[in-house]
Amino acid sequence: MVGPARPVFVLFGSSIVQFSFSNGGWGAILADVYARKADIILRGYLGWNSRRGVQVLEEVFPKDAAVQPSLVIVYFGGNDSMGSHSSGLGPHVPLPEYIENMRKIGTHLKSLSGKTRVIFLSNPPVNEEMIRCAQSDGIHLSSEGSKILVAEIIKILKEADWKPSLYWKSMPTEFSEDSPFDLVASNGVSTINISNLTTHREIEWD
Repeated sequence: MVGPARPVFVLFGSSIVQFSFSNGGWGAILADVYARKADIILRGYLGWNSRRGVQVLEEVFPKDAAVQPSLVIVYFGGNDSMGSHSSGLGPHVPLPEYIENMRKIGTHLKSLSGKTRVIFLSNPPVNEEMIRCAQSDGIHLSSEGSKILVAEIIKILKEADWKPSLYWKSMPTEFSEDSPFDLVASNGVSTINISNLTTHREIEWD
């Protein structure tokens, strides 16, 4: 554990979560957007369905953990709906059971501290545009699909009436105070605080 303490966002789900830090994935994008604001923790498991997720809830999210997550983004569904498949995905989880599994996950997460927020993502895809942005297997997200998903997540966080807000622009930036060690301006006298600089990003997220 390192400090200072930051809000913790956990990404929990199957392969769409595990792969989210690969090849311009949505987890990597969120980690960049929330740099110096929150820690993004990956708990994705290739090949899992919601049954397996429910089975390990108390191990992944123990109630006696020293630090409880501020936000958990849950993304199961692809493996649940695929059924028997040449890649080994399955078994099929009927929709009523899938809904009940999501309810169990949400109930457990909300019991952790009373402050843990949960976002359930439909899968796949979030909307029709993401169908066109999936990888060739029709399940996992391409980099373009990940951008669409991040925009959806940020929209949810921006509109949520949560206190404290988990929208990235509303959260404090770590060590953002002015310092004599900031970059020196072109005049050679004043300094420039660039702690909130975002021009390195391909997309200027709202």
